Amino acid sequence: MVETRTQPIDTEQCMIDPIAVEPRESFRIWLRYSDGAEGEVDLSDLAGVGVFSAWDDQACFKSVHLTDYGAIAWNEELELCPDALYMRLTGKSVGAVMPKALEVLGDA
Repeated sequence: MVETRTQPIDTEQCMIDPIAVEPRESFRIWLRYSDGAEGEVDLSDLAGVGVFSAWDDQACFKSVHLTDYGAIAWNEELELCPDALYMRLTGKSVGAVMPKALEVLGDA
């Protein structure tokens, strides 16, 4: 089942939001973002480690959904940053995805 939501893009901040997520086999999820980027992200490197051992229960892994605030989540205690997953999906750098973040770091 594809979990989707529609939310306008924040054009002032150029936020790229996840708009759909679907569980796949072998600890992969399929994602679509508001800029049109879509594809599978392999999360098998996280499976079985710490809090991600919850995915040992396939029902838990298959419960992936988008939260109201845009995180990719499995339950109230287990979620992943949508920006980090976008970078994994697209291969883009932090500077390409969040150019303002580098400006802030440069000022620190």
